[in-house]
Amino acid sequence: MKLLKTIPNLVLTLLVSGTSLFAQSGKVEYSEFNLNNGLHVILHQDNSTPIVTVAVMYKVGSKNEQPNRTGFAHFFEHLMFEGTENIPRGEYAKFVERAGGTLNANTSADRTYFYEILPSNQLELGLWLESERMFHAKVDSLGIQTQKKVVIEEKKQSYDNRPYGSILIETMKRAFREHPYRWTTIGDPDHIRAAKDEEFQTFYNTFYVPNNAVLVIAGDINPEKTKNLIEKYFKDIPAGQNEIYRPHIVEPPLNGEVRDTIYDNIQVPLVLQAYRTPAMNTPDYYALDMLGTLLSGGQSSRLYKELVDNQQLAISVGSFPLPYNEPSVNLTYAFTNMGVDPKQLEEAINDEIKKVQEKLIPEKEFQKLQNQFENQIIGGNEKIAERAHNLATYYTYFGDASLINKEIEKYMAVTREDIQRVARQYFTPDSRVVLYYMPKQD
Repeated sequence: MKLLKTIPNLVLTLLVSGTSLFAQSGKVEYSEFNLNNGLHVILHQDNSTPIVTVAVMYKVGSKNEQPNRTGFAHFFEHLMFEGTENIPRGEYAKFVERAGGTLNANTSADRTYFYEILPSNQLELGLWLESERMFHAKVDSLGIQTQKKVVIEEKKQSYDNRPYGSILIETMKRAFREHPYRWTTIGDPDHIRAAKDEEFQTFYNTFYVPNNAVLVIAGDINPEKTKNLIEKYFKDIPAGQNEIYRPHIVEPPLNGEVRDTIYDNIQVPLVLQAYRTPAMNTPDYYALDMLGTLLSGGQSSRLYKELVDNQQLAISVGSFPLPYNEPSVNLTYAFTNMGVDPKQLEEAINDEIKKVQEKLIPEKEFQKLQNQFENQIIGGNEKIAERAHNLATYYTYFGDASLINKEIEKYMAVTREDIQRVARQYFTPDSRVVLYYMPKQD
């Protein structure tokens, strides 16, 4: 969902420069507590700039949907900007914009995230807005019908009519047969069309409740005053009473390569390999993430140097594990150079993977890899809004916000032997989906 608006120049400057305290310590300090209704609250104080991020992450994504009613979590990402009992329809975003701030939201397979970035003297506004969304969102026929049209049109524009737009849809439905990761957040428009108003209302009452959420306030705050404001706006919201659906589905092994060709409105063929891999916050995930950067992280990476520069088989390459809360896939892809047979490109990809499997990477290359991740992690916490998001994610996914300060240690614990081992263990033909994206013929 794109609700990002132009930020006033002053606020934009503050967003860019608000890094001094974190830069000095390299550690994200925070406090946390629970309200009686089950809402978990995390406070991160950084008074270096007069801005504040108010964020709520709900533990609901596309994996919490039913197979015949997909797309609900993404639908609510839109619907919850419709308005509330106390905010007129279409006015939600205007409150933030008039206060000189910005707001946005996004949905994944595992969670839904809403946030506002505001001048710190508008903290109370942000808290009121999020409490309204949590307790008084308009889930009525008019809003539902309006957003049905919006999300169905988004599916057409961003997926159906966009070159390569169906990659994740086509990949996941082949990589998974039982787990709800087999569908993506956009869902099926037919499911959205068929759903009745009561189904959406039940979904809201089940998942968008304080005992299924974390509230993060980060930035220029006074912790005690902030706690009082949080209690003012959130403590009287009742805990949800419906059973919260958590899928406990262990996807069986793929047991053999799945290979297919997708004909799309494209001009450049694409080769994609999706290998089944473990979940985030597992030692092997960190090793696979480093393997992905080794293969495709920049112009000095192995796939880029060999396939793009040396052999000139590809014009672009990439490799990375999907950052999902449960076992998922690693995507490796390459766009073919003009006149190149996709089969030749695929063989070249396999050759580079085989090199990692057969021989330890040199110590110098490994040191560079470690430096890349250290810079990446520190950079990923520079801005206050990024820290708020990371704190919310670690708590929602793992129940442990302190992981924000342990991520570097986990990556630095990966050895050269680990990278070789995960390449051997997970990058095997019998655990992958291979797709060729080819131009449609007349």
